[in-house]
Amino acid sequence: MPVHDDRALFELLTLEGAQAGLSWVTILRKREGYRRVFRNFDPRAVAALDADAVEAAVSDPGIVRHRGKILSTLKNASALLEVARTHGSFAAYLWAFVAGRPRDGRYGTKTPLPATTPLSDAVSADLRARGFTFTGSTIVQSFLQACGILNDHRSTCFRRAEIIAARRAT
Repeated sequence: MPVHDDRALFELLTLEGAQAGLSWVTILRKREGYRRVFRNFDPRAVAALDADAVEAAVSDPGIVRHRGKILSTLKNASALLEVARTHGSFAAYLWAFVAGRPRDGRYGTKTPLPATTPLSDAVSADLRARGFTFTGSTIVQSFLQACGILNDHRSTCFRRAEIIAARRAT
């Protein structure tokens, strides 16, 4: 479903980056650990974390203890705050890429879903230009799907119809 809450978007972006090279099951099992370590994904609180907090996170078994991914979360929190300052919110910035309307992919049961799209390429490049890390096009493609900017449920999936119906009702 479409997400317009900056904290929730920050959580999704962080978890997408953390998942790179790992299984989703691993990240989902550690989701509560991420919420604890990264202050329930409050971007201001995360941007204020210091070196001691980073060291504590690196040794915390409740999250993936990859220093680069941990530092990326802190850097992305600061970049998100800057984007929110200049665009009103991180959500407003992201949704502007699609003029505020989710894009519906058109994928049948046998059509492979793309790992990247021109939209994920554009969002990825812009995020990286703004200082975000762990935001390559493949990660961004998954992020755009997770936050409802892209509805890439297959045409036969019940969820696709639910999302489209909910959009029409608003």
